[in-house]
Amino acid sequence: MRVRRVILRHFRGVAAGTVRLDGNTLLVGSNSVGKSTVCEALDLVLGPERMFRRPVIDEYDFYAARYQAADGVTPEVRVEVVLTDLEPEAQRRFRSRLRRWSAQQNDFIAPKTSQETATDGEEGEWCLPVVFVGRFNQGEDDFEGATFFAHPEPIPDDLTEETVELGGGLKPFTREDKRLCGFLYLRPNRTGSRALSFQRGSLLDTIVRLESESAGQLWEKALRGLSEVVIAGDESGFMKIRSEVRTRVEKFLSLTEDPGAVDVRVSELTREHVRDTLRLFLATQPGAHGVPFNRLSTGSLNLLVFALLTYIAELKGDQSVIFAMEEPEIALPPHAQRRLVDFVVSRMGQVIITSHSPYVIEKFNPDQVVVLARDNDGALTSTPVALPADFKLKKYRDNRRQFAEAILARAVLVVEGATEVAAFQAVADVLDRDPAVVDYLHPDLAGISLFDANNDVSVPLFAPVFAAMGKRVFGFHDRPDKPLSPALEPKIEQFTRYQQIPYKGIETLLVTEMPVEVQKQFAATVAGRPDYPTISPMPPAATDDQVRAHVRKLLEERKGSNGGYAALLISECGTASDLPASLADFLRAIDADLRPAAPVAANPVRNPGS
Repeated sequence: MRVRRVILRHFRGVAAGTVRLDGNTLLVGSNSVGKSTVCEALDLVLGPERMFRRPVIDEYDFYAARYQAADGVTPEVRVEVVLTDLEPEAQRRFRSRLRRWSAQQNDFIAPKTSQETATDGEEGEWCLPVVFVGRFNQGEDDFEGATFFAHPEPIPDDLTEETVELGGGLKPFTREDKRLCGFLYLRPNRTGSRALSFQRGSLLDTIVRLESESAGQLWEKALRGLSEVVIAGDESGFMKIRSEVRTRVEKFLSLTEDPGAVDVRVSELTREHVRDTLRLFLATQPGAHGVPFNRLSTGSLNLLVFALLTYIAELKGDQSVIFAMEEPEIALPPHAQRRLVDFVVSRMGQVIITSHSPYVIEKFNPDQVVVLARDNDGALTSTPVALPADFKLKKYRDNRRQFAEAILARAVLVVEGATEVAAFQAVADVLDRDPAVVDYLHPDLAGISLFDANNDVSVPLFAPVFAAMGKRVFGFHDRPDKPLSPALEPKIEQFTRYQQIPYKGIETLLVTEMPVEVQKQFAATVAGRPDYPTISPMPPAATDDQVRAHVRKLLEERKGSNGGYAALLISECGTASDLPASLADFLRAIDADLRPAAPVAANPVRNPGS
C-alpha cells in the first residue's frame, strides 16, 4: 500500500490542508510548518497501536485548542487518507469499501452513469479511503476518536449534537484492518521510555506479537520463570528478615503453614506488571557493561528505535510497509544519516521522511520532494518540486548538496562562483557586526541560501528552478565575455532581484570599490600565510594603483575553492563604509525585499473644518 493523499481538518496547527504524495516522499518546510503534524495525522489514521494511547487525542490536538461545542456544532478532528497500490489480500478484504482513483487527476473517479461504457474515460486503480474522526464527548467528559471507512457512506461535514454516534454511523476501520496497511512511525526526538518497553502497543510488544505464534504462552512461561526465582533463600540475607516478619505478622494475622507464606519476589507476577518492569539491556562499544536502553546516548537510542522498526518491517514484509520517519538526522553523524535513508528507501514499500538535513535531502530526486507551507489562518499547502522541462537533471545531480540546502531556505541568492559565495558571506558578517547598521538581518537568520552556479552564464538558468519551488530568487554576476543569449531573458525575469555588475571579475570589483588602506592592511596580513603565492612583493612606497594591482594579483592567484583570499580582504573592513558598495547594497536590497510589507494605514479622518 501507498499513501496518495492526506486531507487534514481542525488538527493541531492546521485548520485545513491537503498533502499529495507519490511514492517515496521527502517533506520539507520551515520549522512548525506542519511536517510533524502530517506524520502524526497518518499515525492517527493508520497506526495500529495508536489507539492504545489514552486519551487518543487531547485539547491541543484541536486547531486553536477549540474542542467545546458551540452553536450546536461539536468541533472535530478529521484526517482522511487515500491508500493505493493495494495488495490482493487488501482488495479482497476491503472490496466493498474501494473506489476508483485517477493518478492523472489525483482524485477519485466519479462513478459511471448507465449510459457510459468501460471505454468512456479513465478506469483508474482501486483505492481505499479511510478517515479518522475525533471529538470531545461532553457527556462522558472525555475525548474520543477512531478510524472509519470513508466509502460508500459519506462522512458528515460536522458532528452535531444530534449525531450521537462517533463517525456518524460509518463502519470502523479496526486495528486488524490497520495492521494490513503496515504503517510504522519513527519519531526519535520524542521517543519516551514506553515506546521501548514491553508495555502494550510498544515496539517490543509489537515484535513479540508478530514473532511469537502465541504471545500469551510467551508471557505465561515468563511468569512461571519469575515465580521460580529464589530471592530469600537459605543463603540469602533476606532469610532472617522473612522469619522475623513472619513471627511478628502471625501475632495479628493467621498465615498458612507453607514456609513461603511470607516471601520476597521480583515481581507481582501479573502480565501488566511484568510488561511495566521488563527492560531491554544493551552493551555498546567502547565498554562491555550492559545498561537499560534508556541510559543510552541520544544517537544510540535513535538507532535502537530504528533497528526495532526495521525488525517489525521485516516481520510484516518490507515491501508492504509504509514507513514514516521524522528527522532521522537527530544526533546522528552524516554517514549514519545517509546509510539509514538508503536502507529504508531500498527496503520499504513507501517512505515518508521529514528532514532539515542536506545529507538526507540529497538522497531524494526533485520529484520526490514536497514543500509544505502554512499561513496564519492555518491553511496548509503542499507543492511538489518540479524542474523546468529544459533544465537537465544532470545539472541537479552535479549540484545535489547545494540544492539540498536551497530546498530548506526561504530564499536563494545565485552567484557565479565560490569566490562570490565567500565574498557575500564576508560582507554579511561585517554588516552584522557594525553597530551603525540597524534594521538589517544576516542571511543566515533570514533563511537565505547562497548558490554557486559555477559560471556567469549559468546564473539565470536557476531562477525558474527555485521560483518553481516557491522561493524568492536573487541573481548576481559580473560582466560575461559576450552578451547573454536572448533566450535567457524569460528566466532572468523570474528573479526577484537581478544585477549584472559592470566589472569583468569579482577581483576588479573589490579592488575598485574598497578603500586602499584596507587593501594595504590585507596585503600585510596575508604576507605571512603559508599559502601566500610566489609573486613579487608590493613596493614599500606603493602608489594607490600599485596597491590595487598587487591586491588584484593576490586575489586572482588565490581564488577558487572556499572563496580564496576575497573573504580575507573583506574581513579587514572595520565598518560597513569600507565594504564594496555593489555587494553591500545588493545584500541590503535583498533584506528589504524579504521584509514583510508594512501595514497600510487607514485613511486619516479629515478635519471637518478644513
